[in-house]
Amino acid sequence: MNTPFVSRLARATTLRQLQILLTVAQHGSYTRAAEALHLTQPTVSMQVRKLAEHVGHPLFEHGSNGLVLTPAGNRVAAAAKEILGRMETLENEVNALSNEVKGELRIGVVTTAKYFMPHMLGAFIHRYPEVVPKLTVTNRARVLERLRENLDDLLIMGRVPQELEVEAHPFLENDLVVIAPAGHPLAGRRAIPLKRLLKERVLVREPGSGTRLAMDRLFEEENLTLAPYMELGSIEAIKQAVMAGLGISVMSRHNLRLELESGRIAILDVKGFPVRRHWFAVHPAKRELSLVARTFLEFILEEGGGLTGV
Repeated sequence: MNTPFVSRLARATTLRQLQILLTVAQHGSYTRAAEALHLTQPTVSMQVRKLAEHVGHPLFEHGSNGLVLTPAGNRVAAAAKEILGRMETLENEVNALSNEVKGELRIGVVTTAKYFMPHMLGAFIHRYPEVVPKLTVTNRARVLERLRENLDDLLIMGRVPQELEVEAHPFLENDLVVIAPAGHPLAGRRAIPLKRLLKERVLVREPGSGTRLAMDRLFEEENLTLAPYMELGSIEAIKQAVMAGLGISVMSRHNLRLELESGRIAILDVKGFPVRRHWFAVHPAKRELSLVARTFLEFILEEGGGLTGV
């Protein structure tokens, strides 16, 4: 088919414009898209304007939360995903012909995995230096969005979503432990009853985090009602609060290497802990992994336990 519309787009539209369109749609802002793409804001807005001129319709309009796609923009974005996805597949197919492990590797991780995933990526890149890693660290809600939108090769999380059709590969133990500031009265005591923690100021993550859900479930199973002293939005904030003596908390052992080495945080011996969980590498069930992604998955399944930095 060689209609005037197709001919016009073929002559004037670039893959970069399609990538910019999708990035603006993702971030809802020319400025944030420019930051993500390492471009200037005028360049981003100009490229979107040129693409709109080629299509013959506006592609974005202002909504309550920023820029949103127009009906024409939605159709162009859907086509852009197909085109860029096919180009990515083509790259994977060409690389696979020579059996060379190279190209882009996109990994999305929940924030609690940021303490060990760089160590694994570093070891993998040392072995396969032509791989270009793209690591996105964000909260669980956004990781699930990225999973639905098929933005990454693999996503690393501690709890597999049951509502999505995925393949999940457990590759690393994820022990949750009770932590307290060094010198806490319970430090050094053995077999502390879980109920005893109710007398402490307990610091927790926000609702929805995997650690918070596991913690709440354990107390519910023992018919105990936990009244959190303070709710904090990040692992770092909780660690700082614990070290400042504001309370105790529950955290993955993988998040504590430096604090344990320096003796600033103690792990309490509480009945029911550590809570044994796993980290999973997850991808959509129907997604065919590239050679790079398959190789990385095999790498962390075989060697991940020795590459956490802990």
